[in-house]
Amino acid sequence: MQRAIELAKLGVGSVSPNPQVGCVIVHNNKIIGEGWHQKFGGPHAEIHALNSVTNKLLLEESTVYVTLEPCSHLGKTPPCVHALIEHGVKQVVIGITDPNPLVSGKGIKLLNDAGIAVITDILKNECTDLNKRYLTYINQKRPYVILKWAQTNDDFIAPDKNRLCETEFEKQKQISSTTVQKITHKWRTQEDAFMVGTNTALFDNPKLNARYWQGRNPKRVVLDLNNTLPKSLQLFDGTQPTFIFVYEEHQTESTHNITYISISSKKNLVPQILTGLYKQQIQSLVIEGGAQILQTFIDSNIWDEAIIIKAPHQLTNGTKAPILVGKTQESFFIDNNVISLITQK
Repeated sequence: MQRAIELAKLGVGSVSPNPQVGCVIVHNNKIIGEGWHQKFGGPHAEIHALNSVTNKLLLEESTVYVTLEPCSHLGKTPPCVHALIEHGVKQVVIGITDPNPLVSGKGIKLLNDAGIAVITDILKNECTDLNKRYLTYINQKRPYVILKWAQTNDDFIAPDKNRLCETEFEKQKQISSTTVQKITHKWRTQEDAFMVGTNTALFDNPKLNARYWQGRNPKRVVLDLNNTLPKSLQLFDGTQPTFIFVYEEHQTESTHNITYISISSKKNLVPQILTGLYKQQIQSLVIEGGAQILQTFIDSNIWDEAIIIKAPHQLTNGTKAPILVGKTQESFFIDNNVISLITQK
């Protein structure tokens, strides 16, 4: 199962809104086939693994290890459980069951009904962590929320634009190192969407793409409640799917790659944002700034993990970093920048 988990991770950034799944086929303690879900809309892990087996006659005496319950419904591809039954595999070992109502035990039942032995909950914690984004999306009907920001050693997240000339502001606003920037762009290829608030969009004019790392660009999410942001900003260039949240009274017609989502000014902001993105099949959302929208999510207590990058230099004035209470899971150094992963639990 550990090998199946390693294979599943190869699909990161390519399979959403499907889960990451890995599959290994073993005959007489020897791996004879393996595969992973490589691309949304493409064959699932089990199909790749079955196709990789040279001698199909061995399958009748083989055990299939798969990180997630095989699908039993017709989606963009045929049901994997039918392929396993047709090949007459001896046993299927499953990491975790699939909470998706379209599957949710149905795959296991079909395997049992066909006389195939099934074992579940093998490396359950590891398989759960592998698909925490998918599981949050299915179970809580919202994206997995990641807070991310860089701060100076004296806890500032941005310089004071009103106190600096444009050249000096541009120089100081990049808090983390060049290497960390590249890693951030790698993260952008792995998550579904990145979000900024109105002030960050206006002052930083970000692209929110992955230009420093090869891979897909994320979807962009912008909070522009009063619909005041200039359409000349790079976020409105139409090069990436972009979702703009506005109050109902400022609703604007959507255009190519720019989708306006209206929300109520009389209801809690965060749940409306997450519900809107859930409907757009966004499984993971990274909040990149600014401080106000980050603190809003923190105060709402609707976040799953935070990535905080702490640089060694100081600003002495500017915008203070958000206040976050959580459990540090790990920390590591890159170019004297400390990157910490924090969770609520």
